Amino acid sequence: MAIKTLQDLLAEGVEGRGVLVRSDLNVPLDDKGDITDPGRIIASVPTLKALVEAGAKVIVTAHLGRPKGEPDPKFSLAPVAAALADRLGRNVQLAGDVVGYDALSRSEGLTDGDVLLLENVRFDPRETSKDDAERGKLAAALVELVGEDGAFVSDGFGVVHRKQASVYDVAALLPHYAGTLVAAEVEVLAELTEHPQRPYAVVLGGSKVSDKLAVIEALAPKVDTLVIGGGMCFTFLAAQGLPVGTSLLQEEMVDTCKGLLERYADVIHLPRDIVVADKFAADAESKVVAANEIPDGWMGLDIGPESVDRFAALLTEAKTVFWNGPMGVFEFEKFAAGTRGVAEAIVTASGKGAFTVVGGGDSAAAVRTLGLPEDGFSHISTGGGASLEYLEGKELPGIAVLEG
Repeated sequence: MAIKTLQDLLAEGVEGRGVLVRSDLNVPLDDKGDITDPGRIIASVPTLKALVEAGAKVIVTAHLGRPKGEPDPKFSLAPVAAALADRLGRNVQLAGDVVGYDALSRSEGLTDGDVLLLENVRFDPRETSKDDAERGKLAAALVELVGEDGAFVSDGFGVVHRKQASVYDVAALLPHYAGTLVAAEVEVLAELTEHPQRPYAVVLGGSKVSDKLAVIEALAPKVDTLVIGGGMCFTFLAAQGLPVGTSLLQEEMVDTCKGLLERYADVIHLPRDIVVADKFAADAESKVVAANEIPDGWMGLDIGPESVDRFAALLTEAKTVFWNGPMGVFEFEKFAAGTRGVAEAIVTASGKGAFTVVGGGDSAAAVRTLGLPEDGFSHISTGGGASLEYLEGKELPGIAVLEG
């Protein structure tokens, strides 16, 4: 069954109706509580704006961080509400609770085109409960806020791989639709999995092999090139019997990596040189060494220039590229060149007509932090974990429920 979209809902009419929208507003905050990357807020605006302009009474539910099922001021959505208001160009009320007295009274006072943001939905332990009945109770309380003729719009792609009350259970209780963002993400990922143009290259970085193992095993037989960088590359180097100094290493994954290298020797590409540091710090002493010559007491924090050139040569000739995970500690300028170089190569591939997808998370943050052109990529995903699970072939509960 095809998923109904926001356009279907707008065609049915939303003026005067309550519409519950699950957005992904989980943005990073600094120590002062200021938003450091508003990407997810910006991505959520088109769906909300369309509903507002069509006269809906919009109630937004979202989470921030990982509170332990109870209110925690440092995870309040207050800064998000202010940023969202700026982007929408209209007032956004923030309820003082999730589904309590303040949320209920504010929802009853909404007029056409108003926007109410509920407080962090993960302040309620039922949101992430494994108990279907508990999640169902929270879902029913959320539905009560929009009323009997309400509708649900799923627009938080970053959470569709979670079976949670505001993602999954509410969709079973209301007419449900995919928002602009979710519909676009599913379309892009379908293109990656169903009929990618070749050569098809995948770039994986980040810290742990274990986080990416399932996607490596799923994609390695299907792609032409699999580039591996970031902290995870050192476990692969160790699997080749090479010294890695004090670099990040998952010893329990060495044998697994050895098996992957044997099976996919013609597909997997590892760095040939490494930027090493004497400590994990922005001002660390650094030098470039061959990948097989990492000295004792030094740690790899980026791929080296030869590796960038080699990876770039592979990527610029690709017709399809999926990138998830930075090549090094890009937050430190001294160790950002690898991520920048690989990203620029992907932009070059885009300019030559390739279909290029940035798989959310740290990769999307790197694009913005390093000042790279967002329109230099075909698509920048808002959901790293969800993107990976889709590519692994897993069913995403928040998508599956929209098909029902």
